[in-house]
Amino acid sequence: MDHLAALLDGPHARGAFVLRVVLDPPWSMRIQDETPLTLLAMVRGEAWIVRDGLTRVRPGEVAVVRGPEPYVVADKPDTPPQIVINPGEECTTLDGEALYQSMDLGVRTWGTNFDGSTVMIVGTYLMEGEVSKRLLRALPPLIVQPGDTLIELLGQEVVKDEPGQEAVLDRMLDLMLITTLRKWFATTREAPGWYRALGDPVVGRAMRIMQRNPAHPWTVASLAAEVGVSRASLARRFTELVGEPPMAFLTGWRLALAADLLREPDATVTSVARKVGYGSPFALSAAFKRVHGVSPQEHKVGAGR
Repeated sequence: MDHLAALLDGPHARGAFVLRVVLDPPWSMRIQDETPLTLLAMVRGEAWIVRDGLTRVRPGEVAVVRGPEPYVVADKPDTPPQIVINPGEECTTLDGEALYQSMDLGVRTWGTNFDGSTVMIVGTYLMEGEVSKRLLRALPPLIVQPGDTLIELLGQEVVKDEPGQEAVLDRMLDLMLITTLRKWFATTREAPGWYRALGDPVVGRAMRIMQRNPAHPWTVASLAAEVGVSRASLARRFTELVGEPPMAFLTGWRLALAADLLREPDATVTSVARKVGYGSPFALSAAFKRVHGVSPQEHKVGAGR
């Protein structure tokens, strides 16, 4: 599981909902739901995202917004907010009057008019895990990229009420998000070192080996043997591309996984230590506290509140 896969498949990293939003102008929504990541795909019409500046999202484009800071989505930059989206998908007027029921237009459709001039698909991800946060920290507050035929397909599927439809929508939303992030990573100078390194035949392979089997007692020498280069060559190349040595990368990955696994109800420090490659719960506890500032047990108790 690499960083992009962790966004979708890691513990505590799933989509909350997919919704078709249909509006007639003038419209403006203040988004303060504190969601870590939101995807907005424009099917028809356009929208402006007001957040540390103005960004237009045109038909056929996809916006990825990193939370939890609030922002405004509107038909025009100067349209004052009329709708507030709060945590828990609670929709109200500025005065607090509930709107969700009055603007319910049917199956996963919400807005002012089923055939409105503005149509967008909105999906949110609730990413509470440390592995997901490693990816989130690499993203800017807002990404806008050209979409593809998935936008039209998702627009058609979101209003269907058939067996297994939630799974279909989840997979389509995941695919749209991953393709959008890939496009951005491929064209920006802001892509993190670990992403660029994934394309390297030596370093990328070493990263995947560690990520897929963190419990193995890896050393630089054993990794080098796996990828077919010398120990010195791997250490130098890995550090240059990723920005940290192989064992530092592995330690960070193990501790992020440990933090997520400790959230599971039946997890123990001993079982988690074994899964992420620490020889004893004491070894995991020492490393965990050094990085996270609390013991694994304290982290587990805090996550359960």
